[in-house]
Amino acid sequence: MNTSKSKTKTRPAEIVREYGPFDGVERIHGVTHDGQRVWAATGAKLIAFDPASGDTTRALDIASDAGTAFDGTYLYQIAERRIDKIDPASGQVLASIPAPGDGYDSGLAWAEGSLWVGQYRDRKIHQVDPATGAVIRSIASNRFVTGVSWVDGELWHGTWEGDESDIRRIDPHSGAVLERLEMPDGVGVSGLESDGAGLFYAGGGGSGKVRAVRRPQ
Repeated sequence: MNTSKSKTKTRPAEIVREYGPFDGVERIHGVTHDGQRVWAATGAKLIAFDPASGDTTRALDIASDAGTAFDGTYLYQIAERRIDKIDPASGQVLASIPAPGDGYDSGLAWAEGSLWVGQYRDRKIHQVDPATGAVIRSIASNRFVTGVSWVDGELWHGTWEGDESDIRRIDPHSGAVLERLEMPDGVGVSGLESDGAGLFYAGGGGSGKVRAVRRPQ
């Protein structure tokens, strides 16, 4: 895998806003965006907040210890060894499939009719059939994978090893690193999702915060 510095655009991440910590929330796991609100997985609850005001607008009692995704209608949430499909209006779990990492899953994204599941220590992203949980293909990374996001045909994922964390764009076929946004020292990325425009929303793990990071155009 070619990850030479000469081919990778690297720049400091531009954090434009911080949200949280939120009442009763100790950790942020997955993050997604439903076109209006940001959803954040906090362990025992899935909360939604308004990115303009920062106010929490919803809280669903849902097991949520890793990645979160939205397909335009439904939420998907990793909980231990499974991925739950959730009606955001009622909070009801409609279906569940096995998670590919058997409890070691991290990020989650929806794109092109598939779920994309990060594998933290395995340094992989799996494309998964949302109906069955079958792995369609896998992409290798060279760092621990946290959040995953597809936007405008680009595959981005968060990394977090020790005190170093970044948001990186990779080639979805080769896994080669094309671009890196380096987070400040000690600032980690857990979940990751784009708003479909100019921002990423990045979960901050044990900080209990979600950070808006400018997406390079």
